[in-house]
Amino acid sequence: MTVKPVLKGRTRERTTARVAARLRFEAAARLLSRLSALNIVEGSVRLAAQAFITALPLLMTVAAFAPGWMQDLLTDSLRAVLGMHGETLDELRRVFSATGAARETAGVVSAVVTLVTATAFSRALQAVFERCWRLPRAPIRAVFWRWLLWLLVWLAYLLLQAPLRNGFGAGTATGLVLSLFSGTLLWWWSQHLLLGGRIGWRSLLPGALLAATGTVLLSLAARVLMPTIMERSLAEFGPLGPVFTFLSWLIAVFLVAVSGLALGEYVASTPWYRTAARSPSPGEVGRSVRTEAEGSTRRWPDGRLDGGER
Repeated sequence: MTVKPVLKGRTRERTTARVAARLRFEAAARLLSRLSALNIVEGSVRLAAQAFITALPLLMTVAAFAPGWMQDLLTDSLRAVLGMHGETLDELRRVFSATGAARETAGVVSAVVTLVTATAFSRALQAVFERCWRLPRAPIRAVFWRWLLWLLVWLAYLLLQAPLRNGFGAGTATGLVLSLFSGTLLWWWSQHLLLGGRIGWRSLLPGALLAATGTVLLSLAARVLMPTIMERSLAEFGPLGPVFTFLSWLIAVFLVAVSGLALGEYVASTPWYRTAARSPSPGEVGRSVRTEAEGSTRRWPDGRLDGGER
């Protein structure tokens, strides 16, 4: 009399387990397919190369025109991020303190050209964001000022790394919390700015949180590992050794960041997150594009056209 209910219960449990396993497998397969389609490694290497080629000269130009206290703050911030000390830190201080010859060589015009050239880094980052969210390229006239603004905010954020990581004197634990909070805000705002507001704030939050968490944890690991690696590369290969080490570290940073952004887009597109955040699916964002012979007009979810028309 009681055998049939027991058998039915076991059958139901097995069926539920099979369905759950299939759903987990399909979710993992979709995620892996999405990550593969994004070419995360290629995008990370491209971002690292742009940061190395354009952003580093911008930092040196800023140091050439900056007052002494700002040079010290920039050096301390890079030391806090990379954990540099010893001969490597001395080399960095010498580079940033050589302002006289650098200022005469650069000039104001060259500094402006360096800033404009550094927007290639902003453009590469914008391309990664658009690829993550499967959006078309935005017109240059609508985003050029965003590239410049993002660079200026990024420079200010980099300058504040030393006091941030020290918790403004409150200790390492407070610094860790502030680093996670400020990093999340930076990645959150960066996506919104460079995407031109085409994706809602709630949908952008998971990627920002994952990218910030990953990069902060990697930075903590760098403070332990990078000093030894830098000193060894300097001893074995001379001044070029730390350069190659720094480039490898940049690739690792952007690999973690881009992976977090891609995973965040996947999380934001899941039904449970859309329900919890009460946000529309990224694929359902009401957006119409009308292409003409002389250009294109885009209509965003609020009915606004490019240029602020309605």
